Amino acid sequence: MTLPSFHLAFPVHDLDAARAFWGGTMGCAEGRSAADWIDFDFHGHQIVAHRVSGMTAPDAGSNPVDGHDVPVPHFGLVLPMEEWHALAGRLREAGVRFVIEPHVRFAGQVGEQATMFFRDPSGNAIEIKAFADPAQLFAKDPKK
Repeated sequence: MTLPSFHLAFPVHDLDAARAFWGGTMGCAEGRSAADWIDFDFHGHQIVAHRVSGMTAPDAGSNPVDGHDVPVPHFGLVLPMEEWHALAGRLREAGVRFVIEPHVRFAGQVGEQATMFFRDPSGNAIEIKAFADPAQLFAKDPKK
């Protein structure tokens, strides 16, 4: 099944920092750009960093999930497990500070999944996750 690509526009305070993080650290190819925005290829999805003067970190708070304070709002991807591990290693090597360290939830159970949370230089929260069994992505009870 071919999934449609999503489009997400998000605020940044500095396009050079966004370019270094999204293009360099995250490895997203750059698409079109203008004086106040940059398109990035986020694993086949179009994300657009828009420079917003005087922006503050887009942090509405957090929600408790499995003993962690999950930042809200956030966006991200579900990667294959091998790619998730490779990205976690690359982020650690780059010195990215994690909001929630890379870890595995429901280890050994049907809904086993890996997750990590971090922020870009403008404070946008990102979650990257992976499932041991990708068919569990929309399961109603991840433990069964």
